[in-house]
Parts: sequence; structure tokens; C-alpha cells
Amino acid sequence: MKKLLGLSLLAMTLTVGCGSGEKEIFDKAMDIHEKVITLDTHVDINVNNFTEETNYTQRLDTQVDLVKMEEGGLDVVWLVVYTGQDTLSEEGYAAAYEIADAKFKAIHRLVEEIAPDQIELATTSEDVRRIVAEGKKVAMIGVENAYPVGTDLSRIEEFYDRGARYMSLSHNGHSQFVDSNTGEENGEWLHDGVSELGKQAIAEMNRVGIMIDLSHPSQKANLQTIQLSKAPVIASHSSARAVYDHSRNLSDEELMAIKENGGVVQTVAFRGYVDGEKHAAWQEASRTILEEEAEKLGFELVSWGDLREMSEAERDEYMELYRTAQDNAEPRIESEVNPNTPPVNVSDFVDHLDYMVGLIGVEHVGISSDFDGGGGVYNWMDASETFNVTHELVKRGYSEEEIEMLWSGNLLRVLDEVQAVADDLQSQAKVVPAD
Repeated sequence: MKKLLGLSLLAMTLTVGCGSGEKEIFDKAMDIHEKVITLDTHVDINVNNFTEETNYTQRLDTQVDLVKMEEGGLDVVWLVVYTGQDTLSEEGYAAAYEIADAKFKAIHRLVEEIAPDQIELATTSEDVRRIVAEGKKVAMIGVENAYPVGTDLSRIEEFYDRGARYMSLSHNGHSQFVDSNTGEENGEWLHDGVSELGKQAIAEMNRVGIMIDLSHPSQKANLQTIQLSKAPVIASHSSARAVYDHSRNLSDEELMAIKENGGVVQTVAFRGYVDGEKHAAWQEASRTILEEEAEKLGFELVSWGDLREMSEAERDEYMELYRTAQDNAEPRIESEVNPNTPPVNVSDFVDHLDYMVGLIGVEHVGISSDFDGGGGVYNWMDASETFNVTHELVKRGYSEEEIEMLWSGNLLRVLDEVQAVADDLQSQAKVVPAD
């Protein structure tokens, strides 16, 4: 049974003064949250948090660790092997591969050496259900950007063998495989969708059983990918462009194509994609408070570019002051900014989910945070607040069965179907024609 540590106090706080109807909704949400498997498809990692001295068994200065997962009742996290986009060259591919290799090793270190009694790696839906039933947390692996594959497609199977079960073919910048969504903003394109190497990569991902992730490529590349794929696809962390127009969100045409393909879109709690204008207004108002608190401490806020130019000692000193200013600003932002310029919140996030459910059906929608990669909305700013998403879903009338599908059932269905396609393709390849 799931332990909802940290929610008892929250429950007491939120139910004080509530009417019987509100308490009934809250209690129902608590019951559902405890029973369903909650799964977040996109959590970024820093390899420095996977050492004996500093790791996820501790309460870290991160949005996700095992402590916060326990407190919020988050069962499954897809830890992401992310590499940024660089030049399409052998040197660039080699450098990216080293980064990817380090992140794969870090995840395995967590589940095999640091905390095997608390978290286990899953590669199938059966693994997920077994591990959760044993009372442990679940780690899964996604690859954000196939750039480190280079031109050696055998690395796709290597990544599968190391535990990866989804991979996107680009990030922010055109890869050797597909055009990125960034082309919509600068008007620059490289492949007019999917390259010839990209077509081969799609076929190989289908063959080995890695889900194809559509969350960063361009709209044209995504539509071509869906046509080329023999298996269902996913978007590991994307929301609806019709609700907020951003190149990282999916158009209705893409959403409908994913429905026809049998795939799933993992709605992302990234404030700039949920409602960028609302978030920008809140940021501006909050920065004023932060600047005032920085001035009290005797320093000025600088840009990240200026920060990179500092020496290591200067940077450490600045960041210590910055964190103190943030801590001092937080209660003022809560009392002075939020009532008048509210932040993007869980309700805004679920508006995207609602829209996609209405358009393509509850069977094709899921949930993701992009925690530790810029994600998080007010009241779901880290894993300890995961219950608030379930609470919002119950308030909107979603049933337990639907909430289970949204939290994990749909994604695990696609995982199974992609593996079934891979098994079929591999069995066909073993058939030797008679003379």
C-alpha cells in the first residue's frame, strides 16, 4: 500500500473549515491517490546527485528525490538521459555520448548500489506493477535527444539494453534525424521534417522496442514520424497548442494523428508552455521582490551569462547569497504578488489535460512534470505535492478508472504495445524462407 507521508498535515490544513462536499471530494481524492500508480514521464537529472555522498535518499535541493516522492505519493519517475544539441559532427556526437553514458551509469548506480531497497529499475509494465506492490519506488529511463546516437544506429539497441524505453529524435535544435520545433521560431529548417537517417532510426526504434517521443521535434517531423512508425508513439512532456500557442505544444492536427496512431500525450506542467503570458507577468512582479531582497544583502542580481564568466569561488559566493535572497523573498511573493498576479497553477495545467481529453479521449492523455528541467506549477512544484494533481482531477469529475489511466495506465499500455510490435518484427526477421 502506498504511504502518503506528508499528506496528513496537508489534509488537516485543507479540510479545516471546508464544507461537507469539499471534504468528501478531498477524502475521495486521497483514497484514489493511494490506490492508483502515479507515473511521471519526465524528470531531469544531475549526475552529481547520484554519488555516495549526495543522492536521492536525502532531501536534496531538487524537485525530485525519494523523500519527496514518498511524501507526495509519486510511484514512478522516468529519469531522463538528456543531452543538448550541438554540431552535427563526429566530435559533437562523441561528446554527447559521454554525457549520455554518465547519466545511464548514474541511474544504474542509484538503483543497484545506492538505494536498491528503496527504488528499482523497471523496463516493462509488469516490472512497474510488481515493484510498486513490493512497496518500492520505480525508476524508468527516457532519452531526451537521440543526438548522442550519432550516425551509429547500433546505439539505439545499446540504449534499449541499458534500460531506455523512450527516446526523442531531437531537442531544441535540428538533429541528424529530424527538424526541431525551434524552426517555427527562427524559420530555419534542415530536413523538411525527417531525414533519411531519421527514417532508419524510426524503423530501428520500432524493431528494438523503444517508444518514439514527439515532444521536441517540429510539427512536420512529428506527423511524418507518426506515418512512418509501425508502433504507437508518445509525447513525453507536451501540452495543447490550442490552449496556449507555443511551438513546444502540440497542434490539434498532431493530437488527432497521435489518437489515430494509438499513442499518448503526457501533459506537461511547465509554466511557460501552460500559460506563458501569465507566467511572465508573475515572474516580473516576483523579480522586483527578489531584487529588493538582494539589495538588502548587498548584491545585485546578474544574468546567467554574467554568472558563467565568474570564477568558481565568485560563483559559489553569489549563489549562496542568491539562495538566501530567494528564501527571504518567498513569503513576500506569497503574500504580496500571488494574490494580485497569480502564478500558473495546477488548475491551469489541468485545463490542458481537459482540452486534450475532450479532443482525443481520455485513453490518449497522461501526466508529466519536467521537474528539475524547468517544470512545475504552483501547488505541484515538486514531487511532494503530487497529490494536488489527483485532487484537481477529482474536483473536475474524473472517475477513479479515468485517473488511473491518466496517471499511468495509458502510458503503460503504449509501452506494452510498442514491445509487442518489436517482438513481432524480430520474429519476422528470424523466419528463413524455404528454398
